[in-house]
Amino acid sequence: MGSGVTPAQALPAPGEAATYLRSLAGTTPAKLAAAAVVLAVGVAASKYVVRLLGRPVARRFERESVAQTVLRTVRTAVVALAVAVAASILGFGAGDVLLSVTVFSAVLGIVLAPIVGNIVSGVFVLADQPYEIGDMVEMEDGTRGFVDDITIRYTKVLTLDNTFRVVPNGTIREQKVTNYSAEDQRTRLRLSVLVTYECDLDAARRLLERAARDCDAVIDGGPNIRIGAARYPAGPTAYLDEFADSGILITLRYWASQPYKLLTVRSRVQSRFWALMAEEQPDVDFAYPHQQLLVDEDDPLRVQAGTVDGATSLDGDLPADAERGHDPDAG
Repeated sequence: MGSGVTPAQALPAPGEAATYLRSLAGTTPAKLAAAAVVLAVGVAASKYVVRLLGRPVARRFERESVAQTVLRTVRTAVVALAVAVAASILGFGAGDVLLSVTVFSAVLGIVLAPIVGNIVSGVFVLADQPYEIGDMVEMEDGTRGFVDDITIRYTKVLTLDNTFRVVPNGTIREQKVTNYSAEDQRTRLRLSVLVTYECDLDAARRLLERAARDCDAVIDGGPNIRIGAARYPAGPTAYLDEFADSGILITLRYWASQPYKLLTVRSRVQSRFWALMAEEQPDVDFAYPHQQLLVDEDDPLRVQAGTVDGATSLDGDLPADAERGHDPDAG
């Protein structure tokens, strides 16, 4: 028959352990050594507990950022318990450690306010789920990268330039963040081309659509893609966008299968369109801004370069003094 005492009951409580260690440590060096041992054991125990709870917590929470936050909280709690035990061994009580209410309020208001704000914002980031670890995001200043870590205080982004950007959660919540990886990674791009009014519009639209379909990273067809209540063609589609001053604007819309190399995809589509134009040589010309100046033959325009009262005149009605090169202000 067993004694009926479980291993948990056999272990001394934290307060009893602190009393026992304090009785062994009679001198100050011994107390310091005992406190150091408790801290070292606490740090090691925190790592072991995190390792022990890692898989159960990961299975419990689908989001990796939430699971990591829970594990960090557990580790902090274990270390804080070790610090409390070590302080008790050294003879510090709760009254000796805590500051007065006035000083604590001043420190909290001046020093800890940004930290508390970031922590509160981190809670909202974890709750709102605007992005997750591994998502590709774009900051308000145009910086793109992958979310590498989300903590209660900050979000770490690995940019496409292979640099880390650590953004406080209080700052990132106030920015407009575009998430390219949320739910559907397909991203729509566009290419606008201005052609002349005299060109073959059907040929221009056909070559644009073909250039996009020839790119492997572009979705060349299939069921319509649904965004909210609307559905859009999955294949590349060239639209007659606008009758502009200098030509007709044709806009090609196409979908990239992944958002990771959008500039490369655009470059390949444009390069392919340029190559098709050279191969087939269709009746398509690029338009450019131009204007026509009509001059009446009965009253031709006489242009002179002269300055009158600090202004340049381009008509033929310059004063007589200015035409002779005489300065009216010379006297």
